Amino acid sequence: MKIITKEFVLHFKQPARTSRGVYTERRIWLVIMSEGPVTGIGECAPLPQLSCDDLPDYSEKLRVKSKEFAAAIEQGEAAVSDFFESLRDYPSMLFGFETALLTLHRPPSTLHLPLLFDTPFSRGETGIPINGLVWMGNYDEMLRRLEEKLEQGFRCVKLKIGAIDFDRELDLIKRIRQRFSHHEVELRLDANGAFSFDEALYKLELLSQYNIHSIEQPIRQGQWSFMAELCRESPLPIALDEELIGVNDPEQKRQMLNIVRPRYIILKPSLHGGMAGTREWIQIARDMGIGSWITSALESNIGLNAIAQFCSAVYGDRITMPQGLGTGQLFRDNIPMPLEIRGDQLWISKNS
Repeated sequence: MKIITKEFVLHFKQPARTSRGVYTERRIWLVIMSEGPVTGIGECAPLPQLSCDDLPDYSEKLRVKSKEFAAAIEQGEAAVSDFFESLRDYPSMLFGFETALLTLHRPPSTLHLPLLFDTPFSRGETGIPINGLVWMGNYDEMLRRLEEKLEQGFRCVKLKIGAIDFDRELDLIKRIRQRFSHHEVELRLDANGAFSFDEALYKLELLSQYNIHSIEQPIRQGQWSFMAELCRESPLPIALDEELIGVNDPEQKRQMLNIVRPRYIILKPSLHGGMAGTREWIQIARDMGIGSWITSALESNIGLNAIAQFCSAVYGDRITMPQGLGTGQLFRDNIPMPLEIRGDQLWISKNS
């Protein structure tokens, strides 16, 4: 067994702004496993200043873990299981190793991409509904981007808010609702923790008049008591995203969800425990009557393909809730793979 890691830098077609800052490039690492003529590949993509395993010595740590992984594989299935368990606090690495091992052991696909899970989506027979993503910008930029998503056929649109004056954002949402009812266009909002607790409920009440599906992370993470109060009092369904980062122990997951009681959780395997941790989150949430969906976290097409196939395996053949898997077109120099967006669905193309 040979394992090597390669570092890449992807460049955004246009700056991607959130309330935490602006992304112009994306650093990722590929884990490449080879066993004779058979190769497996996975992607490790921590988000700067957000991932719990965003480490200054990430490259060196990944090389060390790769050697441990190779040794675990030689020792057998139990050792691999123990190795994966030891990576709970390194979710982006865990996701990369999980994906590499899956692609190594899967039969070759006729669709020119690794077949991780044998599902109708993975075979190119069905698509996964996704939301269109409108990044933060000034008023005119966000309006133009929104109109582009609607013209492309999206019927669920996610707006990142918190970068411009709230009244301007509210006016933008009002204009959307004047043109499209909630039956025609589902609106999701992502505040990325931009609101203070003192102002959050007032802003949520103003937003609620426009039939918003949900709002992600209205206040910054780590304030469980405040977030629990918002979830109880908010007229809008609240979804947790950043709040889940670093909560890697199963009992702590149950404790946090039991205290906060959100309507939804939003899961990114690179941030929230790899595939194993994401399955764990979904099951714990289901037990509490909490909904969920899966999104990518600005990975290359290597990671996006793995997340999309995983999503199709976790949620089954008929996914009706739009997932957050439309990020593959953000980069100028993405890794080519037969993933394409048709209308408001992500497909694996049979024609590539």
